[in-house]
Amino acid sequence: MNRARQIAWALLWARACGALSVSLPFVLAAFAAGRARAKIQRLGGVLRALPFVLAAFAAGRARAKIQRLGGVLRALPFVLAAFAAGAAEPESVDLELVLAIDVSGSIDPEEAALQRRGYVGALQDERVINAIKAGFHGRIGVTYFEWAGIHHRRTVADWATIGDAASARAFADWIEAQAIGAGAWTSISGAIEFALQRFADSPYKSRRRVLDISGDGPNNNGPFVVEWRDRALAQGIIINGLPIVNDRPSRWGLPPFLDLDLYFEDCVIGGRGAFIVVAKNFADFASAIRRKLILEIADLHPSQAGRLVPAAEHIRPRGRSGPRPPCDSGEQERMQRRIDR
Repeated sequence: MNRARQIAWALLWARACGALSVSLPFVLAAFAAGRARAKIQRLGGVLRALPFVLAAFAAGRARAKIQRLGGVLRALPFVLAAFAAGAAEPESVDLELVLAIDVSGSIDPEEAALQRRGYVGALQDERVINAIKAGFHGRIGVTYFEWAGIHHRRTVADWATIGDAASARAFADWIEAQAIGAGAWTSISGAIEFALQRFADSPYKSRRRVLDISGDGPNNNGPFVVEWRDRALAQGIIINGLPIVNDRPSRWGLPPFLDLDLYFEDCVIGGRGAFIVVAKNFADFASAIRRKLILEIADLHPSQAGRLVPAAEHIRPRGRSGPRPPCDSGEQERMQRRIDR
């Protein structure tokens, strides 16, 4: 008789827990749309096995404890549903902005520090903050990462909301306090790939998603840049560029890539109203990034050719002419250096 009762309890619990298991995946799926997607999906696998574990447990002597637990479990779907409804709702902003900063080997520590200070200053500039406040929502979502070769991508500051001077200062202070990384090679394609991951992890929703890439050389590592540029454009992401054009050799003694602005125009940027702002050197970087941020935040379209707004006019050296650089220029240069050794 006792055995029959235990079996009956087990069957009842299997039914109850089965109902629970039917509702939980939908709740978890909704919650998985939030930032904790991976963890929740792993939890879902555990919860799907829960009815069978409880059924076996109910057949033992701990029936009273299981009955009390049942009340909690019956309420769990409703609690999770309420929590998921709040957790899965992203914050509305005027712009989701990913700042991607080149720290490849061609940039020495002093230049890297100038870059960092340029962003720290520009993000707190009153004109930039006023542009943010003028938006419909009066706030933007922004994240900042450094990149070099295909295997060097590091998030310096995770997604944060900037809507006033205080939040801008907090974000800038965090960036300023972090160590500056460095890596070999230049993989703009790798930077775009990582930026797509950053957008996928964004806790915001907006009408515009912009990737802002700064760099002092062409892609010479990882996939071809146009491959990942086109993938980003297919997702509706706008890519703007800040090429740093100067006439000095790199710390390795390599000559500068003088037509970097043309390379960025043809091979890197894209999307509605995409543009570049040219920094003539690292000292000019602060004013260039400030100008660029205001254009991006206010969604202003550059007037010069609809694409190019130089912070300082870039003119080819006297006597230099010829076709615009191809999109595999960096790969060609790297191959030629190998041949010349």
